[in-house]
Amino acid sequence: MMIREFFTPMNVTLLILFITSFFFIQGKYRTDIVALCALLALTVTGILEPSEALAGFSNSVVVMMVGLFVVGAGIFRTGLAKLISSKILLLAGKNDTLLFFLVMLVTAFIGAFISNTGTVAVMMPIVISIAASANVSQRRFLMPLAFASSMGLFTLISTPPNLVIQEALVSGGFEPLKFFSFAPVGCVVVTVGVIVLFFMSKLLVTKNNNVEKKDKKGKSIKDLVNAYNLRQQFSRLEVPAGSVLVGVSLADSCIRSEYSVNIVKIVRRSGSRFRSSVTEELAGPDSVIIKDDIIYCQGSMENMQALVNDKGLVMLDADNHEHVYDIQNHGVAELYILPNSELVNHTLKDMSFREKYGVNVIGIQHNGNYNIEHIANQRLHSGDALLVQGDWDTIAKLADYQEDVVLVGQPLKEAAKITIDHKAPMAAGIMLLMIAMMAFDVVPGVVAVLGAAVLMVITGCLKNAEEAYGSINWESIVLIAAMMPMSTAFEKTGITTIISGFLMDSLGGMGPYILLAGVYFCTSLMTMVISNTATAVLMAPIAMQTALIMGVSPYPFLFSVAVAASMCFASPFSTPPNALVMTPGGYKFIDYIKVGLPLQIVMGIVMVIVLPLIFSF
Repeated sequence: MMIREFFTPMNVTLLILFITSFFFIQGKYRTDIVALCALLALTVTGILEPSEALAGFSNSVVVMMVGLFVVGAGIFRTGLAKLISSKILLLAGKNDTLLFFLVMLVTAFIGAFISNTGTVAVMMPIVISIAASANVSQRRFLMPLAFASSMGLFTLISTPPNLVIQEALVSGGFEPLKFFSFAPVGCVVVTVGVIVLFFMSKLLVTKNNNVEKKDKKGKSIKDLVNAYNLRQQFSRLEVPAGSVLVGVSLADSCIRSEYSVNIVKIVRRSGSRFRSSVTEELAGPDSVIIKDDIIYCQGSMENMQALVNDKGLVMLDADNHEHVYDIQNHGVAELYILPNSELVNHTLKDMSFREKYGVNVIGIQHNGNYNIEHIANQRLHSGDALLVQGDWDTIAKLADYQEDVVLVGQPLKEAAKITIDHKAPMAAGIMLLMIAMMAFDVVPGVVAVLGAAVLMVITGCLKNAEEAYGSINWESIVLIAAMMPMSTAFEKTGITTIISGFLMDSLGGMGPYILLAGVYFCTSLMTMVISNTATAVLMAPIAMQTALIMGVSPYPFLFSVAVAASMCFASPFSTPPNALVMTPGGYKFIDYIKVGLPLQIVMGIVMVIVLPLIFSF
């Protein structure tokens, strides 16, 4: 009888939350799987109806986050974020103080419009590179970088907790927040964060800083370009209308045999001036050259100039060979020939290499010597390296020919780093349009975000829909959608009322400021053990109920939940950005306590004082 009395809906809900929190803290299992198990437990025990349990997956906040992942991916893919960041950060030169402030401010600004995880992913390699060139320790910058990505609370979409409290306000019948309602709070947060971290971050610098380790997983595109000296051997030739090559196939042109010039790629533009598309074709014998094609050629400058003069072509960027990096759908990789390979003692021409493997060989390395001229008739040997060029998917499939060659590195991961630079203005326009539509309430926020996500795909800022789907962090989406019904369970079983009542009974008599402090630090404490979004989901209805019981405005209380959930710095596992910089910065758990905990406490004190001044009780 006592056991039955113990397993009341309220106690079962608390037990499920306790077990869920335990597995979140343990970190042995994926957070989305843990959240789904909690959701199933609430449904099986009858605490939630199936419709209530699944409501999170159709929630506008969750759908909006899906769209924001795609928009962020488009911004990264086009190189827009990296372009803006690198140009601004370069202003610092080798002044480490100015560099610190720029890292913080630029990161916070970018984090206001795209996910803080994505912001850190883009900014981290830039900051490491600039710190190295400025001869300063990257340890001082990486942890502040992660913290700054969460401080950019200038917009409604900057962090998931912001969207959570928006949902709580709308559900409670209150006026929804505007797109820039968080801007005053964000200014205070960034100011406090920059000042505190400027001094605290010096504690992170040690005498024995980590030295960059050489990547042994394969050479990057830049490494390969430099090793084979491709810069001086690649040129782009434009085919004007009057060229004798117009309408001629590469086989009939005899360019390779007559000029010792290898055509590796043809880039073709189509469409109007305002809506153009670019297609790339791996050059083959049957490739037909048409007017306005850009052909990527490999060969000596002397031979290239002869080809240009004889065939009526135009050489582009004669003194600038940076276009060798102009690789989007096609890339380069390195293969090593195995001892028992059928390629040994044969030439590329004998083996019809391109026809069999689907890629062009543009360089051969033999006994440490790199050769990119007259390679078609060069006899291959065991241990030779072949530099191949082709589309990324075909290069990746070369790993299947394990009896003949060894593919070095991970081409598909290398391909993911390539940006579609000429689409950067388009991505910027889409992002600004989305922000404008949300800022002026032209359409609901979720519609603006989904519209921007679709535009990123159909305008080519992302290669295809598959890349858009792949950019979504489904673990985060499922975690949020599965944890949202927990707050419904809290309300149904009376837990929200009890916690709100406890806060009122213990702190309510001391005034709204003390009660606000209780809500803030309760949220901050919970965020140290479970994810910030899950904490915001659970605390938002409690904050709302607490404010209503006291008869004051819920706005400062809900804002305290959003800020406290985002400003968790004392643990490397409370937010993804904190975890991202842990290994590159060589940080230990104690480093987060040493720097993050004082910042978290100072931020809490400041917010309890400032929030009622911005949003009155």
